[in-house]
Amino acid sequence: MKSLLNRDHSNEIIERIKALTEGNPAQWGKMNAAQMLAHTQVALKVAMGDVNIKRGLPGLLFGNFARKQLTKDKPFKHNLPTAKEFLVRTQPNFEEERRKLLALVSRFTDGGPDALAKGPHPFFGRMTVQEWDVLQWKHLDHHLRQFGV
Repeated sequence: MKSLLNRDHSNEIIERIKALTEGNPAQWGKMNAAQMLAHTQVALKVAMGDVNIKRGLPGLLFGNFARKQLTKDKPFKHNLPTAKEFLVRTQPNFEEERRKLLALVSRFTDGGPDALAKGPHPFFGRMTVQEWDVLQWKHLDHHLRQFGV
C-alpha cells in the first residue's frame, strides 16, 4: 500500500498536485479543484494535530468499523459522506490552495511519525501511525483521481 511517509510515494502525490489545473473538471462530487485543494488540507491538518475537531456520536458508533474498511488496500468509493468541518463552501484561490497543500504534504512526509496527531481522529478514533499515513495517502489519491490527475 502506498504511503505519504515514503518519499517516492509522496513525490508522486506532489507531482499529481502540480499537474492539477483550475479547469480540471470533477469526475464526481460537487467540489471544484480549488475547493478540493482546501478540503484535503483539513484532513492533513487533523492528521498533524493542527486542527482539533470534537468526536461526535456517529464516530463513536461507526468510526472503528469505517476505519477498518477505509484502511484496506482498495480506493475510496465515490461520494462518501464527510464531516461539516471538512466542507469548503467558499471559492478559494486555486494557486494559493495548491501552494498550501504542497507545503502540508511535504511537512507530513518530512515530519514522519513524530508529526502526527497524538489524539484520536474526530471520526475514526485512536489510530496507528500506519492508519494515519494510509488514510492521508488514500484521501489525496481519491481526490486527485476525482479531478483526473
